[in-house]
Amino acid sequence: MITQTVKKSKPLSLFCEDDVRTALRNLANDKQANILSKFFKTGPGQYGEGDVFWGIKVPQIRAISRLCQYLPLLELEGLLNDPVHECRLCAALALVEKYQKGDEQIKKSCFRFYLSHLHAINNWDIVDLSAPKIIGDYLYRNPQRKKLLARLAKSKNMWERRIAIVATHEFIKNNDFDDTFVIVKLLLKDPHDLIHKAIGWMLREVGKRSREAEIKFLNEYCTMMPRTALRYAIEHFNENQRKQYLANSRLQ
Repeated sequence: MITQTVKKSKPLSLFCEDDVRTALRNLANDKQANILSKFFKTGPGQYGEGDVFWGIKVPQIRAISRLCQYLPLLELEGLLNDPVHECRLCAALALVEKYQKGDEQIKKSCFRFYLSHLHAINNWDIVDLSAPKIIGDYLYRNPQRKKLLARLAKSKNMWERRIAIVATHEFIKNNDFDDTFVIVKLLLKDPHDLIHKAIGWMLREVGKRSREAEIKFLNEYCTMMPRTALRYAIEHFNENQRKQYLANSRLQ
């Protein structure tokens, strides 16, 4: 079993993706799976259509992901291609662990691997828990590659567009807001609610570090912002400020 204690000299090189999958399957909860299937909109025509859930809580998935971070990328690839949501999330979290603890060459390999498997980063929790820590961090370290964000923001794939904006959270944490504003402007006319929420979330994060910078941006673009995005962005404003901005927003 993958959950057994393993000597540090041989972390997890003895295990494979099937061990990880078995460990996850043993934690399956049908009642929770039903709840998650509804929460992540897996019905026909919904954004998570066809996604399969085993009903495993994120802390449990995180615990297993820490154990399987030493698996080679080829093994993680199998988990990322799994139809089960928790397997893909576990692989993404393991990749984050591998990236964060690796040297520059490993970080580069994880970054490239992530980009070549964007098809598997296909629900908002997987995006939000991995994109800032891999894509965001790597681009912050290698600013000459930042044009990638604009390319992702213009993608026809909604999850890639969410990756583009959420990845800038890493820049925001370093008080670098320019790229967030650039990507927000590219996404202002996006039709999807999940993008609107991500836009508002990132602008709110900017405001936590510089309310002045957020207000300056909102004063120029609030009339063009989807109402949901604006609501998220001004969540921490006082009531009068919220009413004033919402009165000027375009309705959606």
